Amino acid sequence: MTRARNRYLIRKPLADVRDDSEHHGLRRVLGPVHLVLIGIGCIIGAGVYVMTGTAAANYAGPAVMLSFVIAGLACAFTGLCYAELSSTLPVSGASYSYAYAALGEAFAWGLGWMLMLELGLAGSALAVGVSGYLVSLLGDFGVQVPAMIATPFMRPEAGQAGTHFVTGGGVNLVATGALAFFALILVRGVSQSAAINAVMVTVKVGVLIAFIAFGAPHVDPANWQPFIPENQGGFTYGWQGVLRGASILFFAYLGFEAVATAALEARKPQRDIPIGILGALAIATLVYMAVAAVLTGLVSYRLLNVPDPVAVAVEAIGLPTLTLVIKVGALTGLCSVLMVNTYAHSRICYAMSRDGLLPPLFSRVHARFQTPHQGTWFVALTAGIAAAFLPISMLGDLVSIGTGFVFATVAISVMWLRTTQPDLPRPFRVPFGGVRIGGMWLGVVPVLALLFCILMIGPVILDIIHKATVGEWVPAIILGVYLCFGLAFYLLYGVRNSRLGRAFAEG
Repeated sequence: MTRARNRYLIRKPLADVRDDSEHHGLRRVLGPVHLVLIGIGCIIGAGVYVMTGTAAANYAGPAVMLSFVIAGLACAFTGLCYAELSSTLPVSGASYSYAYAALGEAFAWGLGWMLMLELGLAGSALAVGVSGYLVSLLGDFGVQVPAMIATPFMRPEAGQAGTHFVTGGGVNLVATGALAFFALILVRGVSQSAAINAVMVTVKVGVLIAFIAFGAPHVDPANWQPFIPENQGGFTYGWQGVLRGASILFFAYLGFEAVATAALEARKPQRDIPIGILGALAIATLVYMAVAAVLTGLVSYRLLNVPDPVAVAVEAIGLPTLTLVIKVGALTGLCSVLMVNTYAHSRICYAMSRDGLLPPLFSRVHARFQTPHQGTWFVALTAGIAAAFLPISMLGDLVSIGTGFVFATVAISVMWLRTTQPDLPRPFRVPFGGVRIGGMWLGVVPVLALLFCILMIGPVILDIIHKATVGEWVPAIILGVYLCFGLAFYLLYGVRNSRLGRAFAEG
């Protein structure tokens, strides 16, 4: 029994981690500016262009600004944990590799599986957002895209008992096509992808700055009253709604995970990865808060439950040209996040495949382009299938659960490594120190990160449970089936093919 338990808790030796970081087929071409732009490229997207309106209209009201602060704090504490781990263990698997070295294989598999849920469904949600803005933009030029290829098979519908999901006749092939297009770009090389991402980041940040500059003089403070609307039951408004809004916006801060996955392609990962993580997080949070303030100040928050809330707010100013520019910026922003998210997803699978926990196709590197081409196509295909059939609201909730689980495990990994490997070189350390209780090092920042993660995913889980009890079982079924399949896959494939597991059995 003890040997079996040790088999599942086997930790990846730090020597192996360092060996993986030195022997790989990827090119080290990314500097700190590239990494900050990759982070911004993945952070600023659906959160500001799509989900802000949903969070304000359905949950937080004008206090969506506070929702951004709460979500931003959670991500700031977690980002500091990522910065320490990425400077100590600069490997492509990011949080998965950290958990493998600190907590053991079973924890690493669980985190990797949830990370694939997080990034896969985030890609699906982003592709749905790209589809919505692209169809709207083409409509402005007189090009009508048939609804049957631009709407998901399942869609939310408001009723007397609340929002529920119904099936329709459409399949969102536009979203699937967007994923395929960016998979093609990523397969052809990381340096080209980084250059394209830099252009898209410049465009979308410039458009948001224009929105703030043109919109601020037209803000009506009356739209901010009441700042926190009275609770109407459940998570509808009040402080409960502010927390629920933060949980929705939580997944919009995924960018620093994408930065950490670029460790094998960073020129100086111990220095550049922390700069990329913290720089991208700081810039994105400031932009988010400014946009949220102007957005809710231009129109009533009740009018923002639409796929294109920023465009709706601009239309209230009466500047049609700016509305068109905003749609272009939104489409560009969503595209940049979609590309970076797909990049991060493929690199997580690459790391897990090299450890034997996923099939070899995920770690095969193209002879010419030196990218994991088969894995990139696979993750894009699976995300495309989800985008074709599921609505963005359901995808967003499932992504938040995966995000919270991953971030919490990262915080625990920092404390575990500080406890078991206190002398390990750490070019970057989380600030504010910590204390030892019973031999375990408890840091101020990791503990706060852990508590905020629980605060973020708690409302989502409670909401999914509540919906299941009233007959809306689809989100709970999807999550349950995914977790059960992950456990079965690990026991039937991962345990047998794990590189460390085979060494453990032989030794």
